Amino acid sequence: SLLQLLSNVLLWDGIVQEDTVRDLGLSKLLNRYLLLNLLNTPPGLDNIEKCNKVVACFPERWFQDLKSGSTLPELLNFCQHLLQ
Repeated sequence: SLLQLLSNVLLWDGIVQEDTVRDLGLSKLLNRYLLLNLLNTPPGLDNIEKCNKVVACFPERWFQDLKSGSTLPELLNFCQHLLQ
């Protein structure tokens, strides 16, 4: 349910101000609720599949101007989870 909600919120990118979409989608949904679920999922294929679905929701244009090895500030916790 949370993944579907995140996907729907991020679809508003380009229609609603980017700051608003990023705040609601990343700061609130991903970091407050979805990441907790991912952290409590045992390591394995199920967790990888969930993370892939989360990544697929992100608009590509958010990452176009980033330098190699960097990410959006709102994604730092999610990136740390991926590295683990």
